[in-house]
Amino acid sequence: MAVPLVGAEALRLEYPTRVVLDSVSVGISEGDRIGIVGRNGDGKSSLLGLLSGLIQPQSGRVARRRGVRLAVLSQADDLDPAATVGQAVVGERPEHEWAGDARVRDVMGGLIADVPWDARLGELSGGQRRRVALAAILVGDWDVIGLDEPTNHLDLEAIAWLAGHLKNRWPKNAGGLVVITHDRWFLDEVCTQTWEVHDGIVEPFEGGYAAYVLQRVERDRLAAAAEAKRQNLLRKELAWLRRGAPARTSKPKFRIEAANQLIADVPPVRNPLELRALAVARLGKDVIDLEAAGMRYGDNEVLRDVTWRLAPGERTGIVGANGSGKSTLLGLIAGTVAPTSGQVKRGKSVRFGLLDQQFSQLAEIGDDRVREVLARTRATFNIGGRELTPTQLLERLGFAREHLSARVRELSGGQMRRLQLLLLLLAEPNVIALDEPTNDVDAEMLAAMEDLLDSWPGTLIVVSHDRYLLERVTDQQYAIIDGRLRHLPGGIDEYLSLRARQPSSRPAAAATTGATRAAPGSAGLSGAQRRAMQKEIASIERRLDKLSAEARELHRRMAEHDQSDYEGLRRLTGQLRAVEDETAELEERWVELSELIG
Repeated sequence: MAVPLVGAEALRLEYPTRVVLDSVSVGISEGDRIGIVGRNGDGKSSLLGLLSGLIQPQSGRVARRRGVRLAVLSQADDLDPAATVGQAVVGERPEHEWAGDARVRDVMGGLIADVPWDARLGELSGGQRRRVALAAILVGDWDVIGLDEPTNHLDLEAIAWLAGHLKNRWPKNAGGLVVITHDRWFLDEVCTQTWEVHDGIVEPFEGGYAAYVLQRVERDRLAAAAEAKRQNLLRKELAWLRRGAPARTSKPKFRIEAANQLIADVPPVRNPLELRALAVARLGKDVIDLEAAGMRYGDNEVLRDVTWRLAPGERTGIVGANGSGKSTLLGLIAGTVAPTSGQVKRGKSVRFGLLDQQFSQLAEIGDDRVREVLARTRATFNIGGRELTPTQLLERLGFAREHLSARVRELSGGQMRRLQLLLLLLAEPNVIALDEPTNDVDAEMLAAMEDLLDSWPGTLIVVSHDRYLLERVTDQQYAIIDGRLRHLPGGIDEYLSLRARQPSSRPAAAATTGATRAAPGSAGLSGAQRRAMQKEIASIERRLDKLSAEARELHRRMAEHDQSDYEGLRRLTGQLRAVEDETAELEERWVELSELIG
């Protein structure tokens, strides 16, 4: 049996108020791609800290295979504010060395192409620093990588790039990856195993998030069936005791269904026609119309010529790169921002509700206790035909009763997000806009939020980088590209395809370094020469990707080849040397062209 890259045995971690992990034994082997899920506070980050050695257990031990190289991206920001972006990512490596490294170029282009190479880290935003920290890990050569919420501050395009990078980073059955994230699409795309952390234990499941949900439903169904059987046996035992004679019983049988049979009789998550009819009754025919609307901040034109008619009951997702104008569009819709061109018309019956990223709705009630806040709201709220009290609604969102006595400002980010959503719903708006609603919440809370929104009859607008959420709660998507609003009949896949075809969507790494210093000779190039060089660079990068795949395949074949067959090994070695020589020539040409075009 192969020795795992990292193994943990009988781990126990206890804090003064509770036991986080109790007698946990897990291992990370070659080829493992593990996603860790669980409620906030159940110990996901603590488990990653134990496996990486950043946290020491009260008992148990963690062992690494000899020579294993491990890197972890934690949620803490420990970058040196005085260091530059370049120093944080490549350290003191000479430029000719890292500029010729295909992995470094790919990481820089995928994560930090818009960040000045010579900028001090202390001058960057929190999101930029997070991307620099992630890039600094991914440019390294590691056997095991642990990532704690790596998709935070990434847009859809960067998340898709990161998923592709991690899927192709190591050959099959090599390397180990452990990811903590609330991005369920990312879990499905990257992970082949899922660990659920709950009640002090770690429960393993095969597959990504979708497979984990199906297995968990089946597990809960079997547990419920077992409990029903136990209760039935107890009732029969009681009847036997009362009658004074043994009762003849038959053992009940339970059929284990396949995953698709398990959900075959589950109705659709929502009835669009019924919800739309209810929305029209509440809103009328006119909601919000944008006619040739534009927004400019000084010389910077953020939005231009946006024409969009929101219909009653419409459930729309808005995507776009960071800084593309999504929040500005929400401001136009909400009426908090006036357009600099065109106009915005609002229906007379529109009651708008906004869930923003800054918890602004909670700012004035920070010193109030949660139960005091709820006492000031309406007595009941109708969800899916059921009358629920605010407390019941809060519990449905995963809020524990003991938190009702806490002051609002003392709540965690996830708890504040739940309270913020509850107060928004209790205000009974008929148009709701959610701006990055997945921040600070776990997968279980997201599922509860989605369930709640499924039966909400109104117009819904969601701005998010969470692909799973967008595809789950909205029926259509729009993208902001180059300041214009574009409908996406093909959904998120169409958006990613459009962005990939944009020449400026992911600048090469050399362009990043060129942001702070001009390359020699670039000023004398004509437009035609520059385009030809850019075309050659793109061709070289495609060829380098193919050569990298060929090299990995040759290494695999050499490892599996009969070691006594010297002729066969010599032939494979010759093929590998030819691939490496061509790679070196192409990388030199890539550096030369990049310096010329700046």
